[in-house]
Amino acid sequence: MESNIDYNKLIEAALFMASKAISIEELSKQTGVATKINIEKIMDELINKYKTSDTSLEIVKIGDKYMFSLKEPYASKVSSLAGGPDITKGALRILAYVNKNEGILQSSLVKIFGSSTYDHIKELTENDFITSKKFKTSKKIMTTEKFKEYFNV
Repeated sequence: MESNIDYNKLIEAALFMASKAISIEELSKQTGVATKINIEKIMDELINKYKTSDTSLEIVKIGDKYMFSLKEPYASKVSSLAGGPDITKGALRILAYVNKNEGILQSSLVKIFGSSTYDHIKELTENDFITSKKFKTSKKIMTTEKFKEYFNV
């Protein structure tokens, strides 16, 4: 790595270019900044920089990954520019319900939303927004890390 590179700016650039949340390990691999401790220190500095700066941007931590996001009220004002998710309205309604009721049984969803729930669950599973685990005669439905990254929750 070149000695005249500002590592804070390099990490910042990597976050900006990433299309999804990125882990410390991925940042290390992409930037050549070798130690996890160095990257964590830089991340803390960058998070603080954006938190205290007069900007619409922020860096958020989702699980063990980081990404750029927009601060409110700017995010809600311009979110339509990002385009909507490539999922149907019915699937989005079920996804919102699953998010509020993490671990809900598929059979309960069917009782609430009707038999079209099966198609919506298939769609959401294919898009990796939810996972399911067998539970007795039904399945427990949970949101995924991709869901949290995509919807910034």
